[in-house]
Amino acid sequence: MHAAVLRSAGEPLRVESLALRSLGPRDVHVRLAASGVCRSDLSIQDGTIPHPLPAVLGHEGAGVVMDVGSEVRTLAAGDHVVLSWVAPCRRCFYCLRGHVELCEHGMDHAFAQPYATSDDGTALLAAFGTATYGEETIVPETACVSVAGDFPLELAALVGCGVVTGVGAVCNSAHVEAGASVAVIGCGGVGLAAVQGARLSGAAPIIAIDRVASKLEFARACGATEVIDASKTDAVAAVREITGGRGADFTFEVVGRSDTIRQAYDMTRRAGVCTIVGAGSFEDPVQFGAMQLMVDAKTLRGCVYGATDPPRDFPEMIRLHGEGRLDLEVLVSRRIKLEDVNDAFRAMDDGEVARSVIVY
Repeated sequence: MHAAVLRSAGEPLRVESLALRSLGPRDVHVRLAASGVCRSDLSIQDGTIPHPLPAVLGHEGAGVVMDVGSEVRTLAAGDHVVLSWVAPCRRCFYCLRGHVELCEHGMDHAFAQPYATSDDGTALLAAFGTATYGEETIVPETACVSVAGDFPLELAALVGCGVVTGVGAVCNSAHVEAGASVAVIGCGGVGLAAVQGARLSGAAPIIAIDRVASKLEFARACGATEVIDASKTDAVAAVREITGGRGADFTFEVVGRSDTIRQAYDMTRRAGVCTIVGAGSFEDPVQFGAMQLMVDAKTLRGCVYGATDPPRDFPEMIRLHGEGRLDLEVLVSRRIKLEDVNDAFRAMDDGEVARSVIVY
């Protein structure tokens, strides 16, 4: 099979021929139908997120089960599945306290052993444990969630990360109430899902902020009632003006940079909630005044994977799409081939797309 391999940070991905490892007793062999191209993959490629290399990237995928290990009981060949990059153990401290997205063993499969070997004998890891930038992959049974056979796998792939991360940040993590004001900084795929989550929650107004005008049009299509072009105006001042001078009840930073995190905090009203969704760099610190943290009584929180429990939330996203309450198609800007993945990174970095989707 073929996959896009990253051998060193900063290099382009190269499509290579690979041989998958043997199937373990609790493993599932999946033929990918589609994979979203997410900024977290770009962050590994450019070195922002450290990851052992060489590896095959991709963590937003859906496909068809080809084979299962001897101890797999919930899946069979022919099943359609969405992949989760967290494979929860259901037994650790965090799983037992309702935070399966923080499972202490949820990423063990990503680093336990190489998932494939290239023609030159190089052993390759599966980034995020899923490696969806390849025609086939091997994942644990607990990383697969079944979906109906008639649901488009090109849309189901987006559910595996971007959709649940954005919608979940609003609904599972921040618990936005109807009538609350919401501001979202960053209108890529996850940010647009957060805008849709705010719409689902009955928030008003829903304020979308970005520096690229075309992405603000995507945001309007997803339910934003107000948009702010941060390249032309002071975003914090604009949000405060829209919200009667106080700031938004809930803010979401979906970029992963210290300057936009500080903006999100500053545009949150006193006693409001600021949620950090963007995956930034360990070397990009954010500074706050100690007195400000106390007197404003704001809640500043991080959010991993939309506080998602995959078997619970993946089917719910698909149900909401079927009812017309969540629009997955609007998130797909381009359908591409595997060999176009480097240009998809460029298009994402330039703000040309909400999501590119690799279709196998």
